[in-house]
Amino acid sequence: MSLNVSTELGQIEVSGEVIATIAGAAALDCYGLVGMASRSQIKDGITELLGRENLSKGIEVRKEEGDIVIDLHIIVGYGTKISEVAHNVQSKVRYTLDQLLGLKVNKINIIVQGVRLVNED
Repeated sequence: MSLNVSTELGQIEVSGEVIATIAGAAALDCYGLVGMASRSQIKDGITELLGRENLSKGIEVRKEEGDIVIDLHIIVGYGTKISEVAHNVQSKVRYTLDQLLGLKVNKINIIVQGVRLVNED
């Protein structure tokens, strides 16, 4: 999936991977989020925590019946209220994509794939 915009100067195309990377970077700004999880199957009950360089691997951007849908696979910090973290991620991602790309996202699905202890030094 990509975003296509026509202007008087020409055509602009933003790939789905760029949209996913922007969404992932926005999500990581949210309190309680440890990181993105891999979309691939959980192996031996352990989820893979993705680094900043592969944020898009934990995010799927697609069109369903003309609507833009984003699935974010996340890992939250232990002791945080999961529903509140998920809501904050949805709001931040929707706002960021609207501000940076003018992209109106219809659905942002949050899939919590794990909970991790967070060391605060």
